[in-house]
Amino acid sequence: MKQPMIPIFYACDDAFVKYTVVSLYSMMENASKEYQYVIHILHTEITEEMKKKVLALANENFEIRFVDMTDYLRSISDKLPIRDYYSKTTYYRLFIAEMFTDYNKAVYIDSDTIVQGDISQLYLTEIKDAYVGACHEQAMIQIDTYGTYVEKVVGVSRYNFFNAGVLLINCDQFRLHFVLDKFVDYLHYYNFVVTQDEDYLNLICKDHVYWLDQRWNTEVFCDVAYPIEQANVLHYIMTAKPWHYDDCKHGDIFWKYARETEFYNELLEELQSYSQEEKARDTQVLENLLKLAVAETEREDNFLNRINRDKRAKDRVEVLQKIEKYEREGRFFEDVETDPPGRVLLPDEIEYIKKSAADKMKTKLAFMIAHRFVDNLIKDKKFIIKEMRGLEHFKNLDTGAVITCNHFNAFDSFAIQLAYEAAEQPNRSFWRVIREGNYTSFPGFYGFLMRHCNTLPLSSNRDTMKKFISATNHLISSGNFVLFYPEQSMWWNYRKPKPLKSGAYSFAVKNNAPVLPCFITMKDSDFMGEDGFYVQEYTIHISDPIYPDASLSHRDRINDMMERNSAVWKKIYEKEYHIALSYTTENPELTKNG
Repeated sequence: MKQPMIPIFYACDDAFVKYTVVSLYSMMENASKEYQYVIHILHTEITEEMKKKVLALANENFEIRFVDMTDYLRSISDKLPIRDYYSKTTYYRLFIAEMFTDYNKAVYIDSDTIVQGDISQLYLTEIKDAYVGACHEQAMIQIDTYGTYVEKVVGVSRYNFFNAGVLLINCDQFRLHFVLDKFVDYLHYYNFVVTQDEDYLNLICKDHVYWLDQRWNTEVFCDVAYPIEQANVLHYIMTAKPWHYDDCKHGDIFWKYARETEFYNELLEELQSYSQEEKARDTQVLENLLKLAVAETEREDNFLNRINRDKRAKDRVEVLQKIEKYEREGRFFEDVETDPPGRVLLPDEIEYIKKSAADKMKTKLAFMIAHRFVDNLIKDKKFIIKEMRGLEHFKNLDTGAVITCNHFNAFDSFAIQLAYEAAEQPNRSFWRVIREGNYTSFPGFYGFLMRHCNTLPLSSNRDTMKKFISATNHLISSGNFVLFYPEQSMWWNYRKPKPLKSGAYSFAVKNNAPVLPCFITMKDSDFMGEDGFYVQEYTIHISDPIYPDASLSHRDRINDMMERNSAVWKKIYEKEYHIALSYTTENPELTKNG
């Protein structure tokens, strides 16, 4: 069977070629001999003499090609707002997918690296529909100034910001989602000056990153949790250059490979001649970069502030700001949006499940209208369900159940409704608990749905609540499904699970029924909503049912189910978002369930 040709890209100029050669030599020494590799060196100014020295490295497994970017840059010059901006080799990686249309994916690697691992293993990593495979940028995590900058200016979590020096580029996805066009659009809108192309790439690829094992981009300035021999790629970022500093961390590994190249003596001479003035300049560069990050963060018209001002609905921005405030203050059980004024639902106004013929007709009509409404939302890309995982847990339920879900959108119950329908339980009905005001006071179309789509409204009236409790117990004990939001508040597009309240679990214990924990994770789609925010793509995670532990007391059974549900949601959150679950509130007691 013919093995695939593996395309690998470097970008450099004449002055940087010698470092590229050391990186390339280390790669060739450690790459599997079962594959063929083609090395593309993107450049605008490399001399013929230097090309000959590099081409001498080629062997039966490695072909080396020089790609002069001049003509391509000229062909797209009308798109570029600042001409000399693109003579910087760091931007060339953004052009790979458009220039090399035969490639489905490709490896890009910076020249200030040493490759100790088998590069074919990186290329063969299956990253599905992610735009890139990349590693977390440790500078953003370990240096608070940079972490604050990317969150307050770029709008990307410091824990989900990648270093662009080693990338597995999904060329198909770059082309399909117009990554280059988005880059050019952002260039016209804002000039990122701290990490430049890395900022743009993180902004565009947000939520569409496959996180590689950190060993594929070990930044030498940071401590690592594995022996340095296990690092597949060492990355000498910023001023940590072994050819400038004889005490550079892990510099011995660089020199091990440099010694085998014809540039060894030239590199030694560069090390020995690097002056104190140049080292002082490096220190100043790092200090200036930190100051620049602070200045950008404090700018009133920085990127995120400008986007919020120019393109996003004011009320949505205010909601997000309010969520930040409530999280800091630990006010998890309070809604951040003001609902229409409500009134008390009285007991003689509702029969929860003993419906009249007229009410049953209204319910049938309401579901038909609701389906048409949801179908149109899906068609118009205003409601996107990307995937349902664990549907078998729903299908295999042979009793009634309490379904729990995180609450972040007025339409999130539609997602669980569709999961219920996909589970094909035709003889068992699906109900949802809603707020009192949504039933009594919600106007128009949405109010009609709230009152007739198998809803169980809460009430501040004690007698009405008795009817609610009786009806809910009857539905669960009769084998039906009841959706609760145990967070008891809706925070728009909030991705973290909030602490849980015990009500849903009380019903499960009372009826000796399982809790089916559902958690919905979100990603930015390509579709911009009318509010100026990207429509979210939902993945519904349906976990194993949680059953009451008969060995515990009634109260302990409730707490046990609630804690296990919380642990399931936490595990999904951390796995899907690649970040430990934490909250900004200073009082950890406020993040507990109860």
